[in-house]
Parts: sequence; C-alpha cells; structure tokens
Amino acid sequence: MNILLIVVIIVAIILAVTGGLVQSLQFLLWVGLVLAAIAIIAWLIRVIAGRRV
Repeated sequence: MNILLIVVIIVAIILAVTGGLVQSLQFLLWVGLVLAAIAIIAWLIRVIAGRRV
C-alpha cells in the first residue's frame, strides 16, 4: 500500500475518534469520514487498475 494512503487512513481514524469524543469538535468526525472514504476509493482504484507500485 502506498505510504501516503496509509498516512491518510491513520489521520482519518484519529480525526474520527477525536470528533466522536469531543462534542465541540464534531466537524472533525465528518472530516475523518471524508478522508476515510477518499482513502478507500483510492485503494479500490489501485486494486481495480491492477497496479502494484
């Protein structure tokens, strides 16, 4: 897996957890979910394209 993709997934998880625990920073939950969705889409494109970089 690409190192950038791994970093995006980790940041998405951290932001999702932070957004879930701190009610005043609830927008971070949505940012985390969007980043996770982008990471999953990027991973799917790589798998479908069959490219192993």
